[in-house]
Amino acid sequence: MTQNPTTSAQAPKIRESVLKAENLTRQVSSPEGPLTIVHDVSFDIAAGESVAIVGPSGAGKSTLLALLAGLDLPTQGRVLLDGEDLTQLDEDGRARLRARRVGFVFQSFHLIPALTALENVMLPLELAGSPDARRAALATLERVGLAARTGHYPRQLSGGEQQRVALARAFVTQPAVLFADEPTGNLDTLTGSRVGELLFELNASSRTTLVLVTHDSSLSARCGRTIRMEAGRALLL
Repeated sequence: MTQNPTTSAQAPKIRESVLKAENLTRQVSSPEGPLTIVHDVSFDIAAGESVAIVGPSGAGKSTLLALLAGLDLPTQGRVLLDGEDLTQLDEDGRARLRARRVGFVFQSFHLIPALTALENVMLPLELAGSPDARRAALATLERVGLAARTGHYPRQLSGGEQQRVALARAFVTQPAVLFADEPTGNLDTLTGSRVGELLFELNASSRTTLVLVTHDSSLSARCGRTIRMEAGRALLL
């Protein structure tokens, strides 16, 4: 069946799909009645791809990202993440899948203030029961240029350093998919450029699938393809 190009962004089926959206729709209640934030969106993302999700504020980008990561559930449709149907899992099941297969980088860093840089990066490994959490965390912090900052708390780090810790935490578990939501949004232009460069370096070396929500055209231009959101609908560019 041919899909409407204004509602679907279909990847070329060259490699194995790691993330698939099928007819995703998300509605919420409003005083004026049901409001559709994401409308009938379908696409495939192949293993190792880098995909930018762009569009104006309020277009549904972050909501779509939350649906793809299983942080929110669609009103209709489904998401297949690494072969698992997220809509068929309960909240605990989705959390376990994310812990095994997903990394996150957010605009606001989301580091735990009471933990050092090293402890923040070790945390997802410890939660997963990894016996080599400290060694892996140290190695990853060294990769992001923070070997001398391992004992520092978030308040002792600059914004760029905090985001590098967040990158290390996201990549230390070697996720199948990394979701990045405006990762340079809280950084100045120069720092944001450096963090963006590091994001793509880590992504390439880890062979992770990257799904990036951004207003930064220099970041989206580095992705293999772009999905533009307009009023909740997706268009492949």
